[in-house]
Amino acid sequence: MKEKLESIRAAALAALDGAQSENAVEELRVRYLGRKGELTAVLRGMRDVSPEERPAMGALVNRIKEEVEAAIGETLANARAAERSQRVASERIDVTIPGRRPLLGRSHPLTQVTAELVDAFVGLGFSLAEGPEIEDDYHNFEALNFPPDHPARDMQDTLFVEGERVMRTHTSPVQIRVMESQQPPLRAIAVGATYRHDSDATHSPMFHQIEGFMVDRGITFAHLKGVLTHAVRAVFGERSAVRLRPSFFPFTEPSAELDIGCFGCGGSGGACRICKGTGWIEVLGSGMIDPNVFRAVGYDPEEYSGFAFGIGIERIAMLKYEIDDIRRFFANDLRFLSQF
Repeated sequence: MKEKLESIRAAALAALDGAQSENAVEELRVRYLGRKGELTAVLRGMRDVSPEERPAMGALVNRIKEEVEAAIGETLANARAAERSQRVASERIDVTIPGRRPLLGRSHPLTQVTAELVDAFVGLGFSLAEGPEIEDDYHNFEALNFPPDHPARDMQDTLFVEGERVMRTHTSPVQIRVMESQQPPLRAIAVGATYRHDSDATHSPMFHQIEGFMVDRGITFAHLKGVLTHAVRAVFGERSAVRLRPSFFPFTEPSAELDIGCFGCGGSGGACRICKGTGWIEVLGSGMIDPNVFRAVGYDPEEYSGFAFGIGIERIAMLKYEIDDIRRFFANDLRFLSQF
């Protein structure tokens, strides 16, 4: 038995000397000191030892057991320290490495263009007005000189909600609501979302407009041209060429579309892809408020005159930033948005 104990001791110490991990040490502890371990089995065999040899053999077994336990404890402590050092080294943060720059938010290009236009009009004394996005037929069409059978209703691609309720097709209903509740003189703009059943690279089912109008005694077409020239030059630059071209809108008479000189070719035309060779770019629609609109809100068209205009914010942004697809504004692509 003595030889067997010495053999177990030597094997255990040799095995522990090569153990590198906490799991390996635990396996050796179970192998030698567990309930079915090799030293435990020797202890169970002490009953077969003669009474004369039992005290000396018992002392030897206890000494070897204590020696193996001490070696296990020391090896386990070393293994834990090594694993901890390895983990610390692998998880260590090198504070000398440059950090990752955090992503900074930027104003959406539509927000930027809206702010520029609003600043231009507020600087001229225009106030901000609001109105509902779900409108009734009267304010969206009839009061704006769209009779029920008027062909211009077909131009609006209206989204109907229920009964006489529609998603407003323009911000012009705000003009009606303001004039119904206030008396001239008036200078106001309305900014907001509008909706039409239309979707392609240059049209969106939901888009944004700025509606503006001025009403007072003696308002002329010259006032309209002066206000709009100031606004578009605030966005496109003070040297932008401006022209007004005859057009048609049911709620203005006379009506005009405003063009600016093409900033791509400098107005020369030719093969310019921005203005398609014309030298001019259409920007917005405008005109003198139709007398029928004044009658609908209770104004005397013989006493008051005024002008109104509507600006598509997406169109202004597409022109200013040379964006070829309106859908980019709503795709939430950070690669696109981070450019602004």
